[in-house]
Amino acid sequence: MIPRTGLSAVSAALLAMNRQLEVRDVLQTIVASARELLGARYAALGVPDDHGGFAQFVVAGVSEEQWRAIGPLPRQHGVLAAMLKEATPQRLADVREDPRFGGWPGAHPELSDFLGMPIADDEQVLGALFLANKECPPDAPDAADEGKRCRFTQEDEELLALLAQHAAIALTNARLYERSRELTLTSERARIATELHDAVAQKLFSLRLTAQAAAALVDRDPARAKEELQEVAALSAQAADELRDVVTELRPAALDEDGLVATLRTQAQVLDRAHTASVTFSSHGVRALPAAQEEALLRVAQEAMHNALRHADATEVGVALLRSDPGAVLTVRDDGRGFDPADVHGAGRHLGLVSMRDRAHGVGGRLEVRSEPGRGTVIEMEVPGG
Repeated sequence: MIPRTGLSAVSAALLAMNRQLEVRDVLQTIVASARELLGARYAALGVPDDHGGFAQFVVAGVSEEQWRAIGPLPRQHGVLAAMLKEATPQRLADVREDPRFGGWPGAHPELSDFLGMPIADDEQVLGALFLANKECPPDAPDAADEGKRCRFTQEDEELLALLAQHAAIALTNARLYERSRELTLTSERARIATELHDAVAQKLFSLRLTAQAAAALVDRDPARAKEELQEVAALSAQAADELRDVVTELRPAALDEDGLVATLRTQAQVLDRAHTASVTFSSHGVRALPAAQEEALLRVAQEAMHNALRHADATEVGVALLRSDPGAVLTVRDDGRGFDPADVHGAGRHLGLVSMRDRAHGVGGRLEVRSEPGRGTVIEMEVPGG
């Protein structure tokens, strides 16, 4: 049973673990939380690989200089192997006296009392979490006795088991997040590759053929050759425009450093300079949103601006981001040629509406498209607060 006085500390630790999205950050938070809650001098968490070693190994209580001096990561042997292979807790009065103990490098700190716990998701062991050298609280009976040490208790083991259960959830979520991000990046690379092939490569192919035609006409028909060279110049300009658009979309969003408002403002400024159309941005009262929502808003804004400039022949594009308690509303408005949103097999298909709707729904938001042929387009996306 966890004492009532310790519930707030346990709650804070569990919340801290589940706030992290990166796997490495989750591992470090788990180790730091376990060490602090159970009063251990040392703590570590190893994520096994498929070759008898550890893919990741995070420690607390050891300085960077000590960690470098220890050398290579440990192998899956001894007590660590038991936690990983048997998925069982290990509570030892002195790990050095256990028959499975195989020693450690010279720079390794001396460990005595030991408490280890597997982190498992169903039958899959995700990692091994262990603590060593329990430190006596100031009010403990043995705290002032020289040479005496406190030991990990059954209550400590139960608390560590609770942490391990939540650690498994946090670690699984972080892995899913990173996998989702990898898939998103893969999708973005594929989209950009398609843009390069469909837009730039075709222009360059036409440019090459036209240049060859001009070279063949120079001697026998100079007037025609001049026309072909003018076409070469036009195609070159178009290819440059296409390539510039693709490179613009490759610019890092910098959401973590600058935030959504600053990033959108920069995007609008870049496009305004790069195109003859006027691109403006305005914002009011928007607060920081969860990372997934900010990324979705940015991607939808980019897609909508891209469509207005590349496909709708717009002369004015306005982007607005406004607060809508407790979330935000993005509006991208253009004066282009418009289209029929119901015509999913025509222009609507090329405007990336499916992609934008998927992004909006993926973060619990909504997307509305208002357009008519000859009357421009309005894309509105609303997301809830965190």
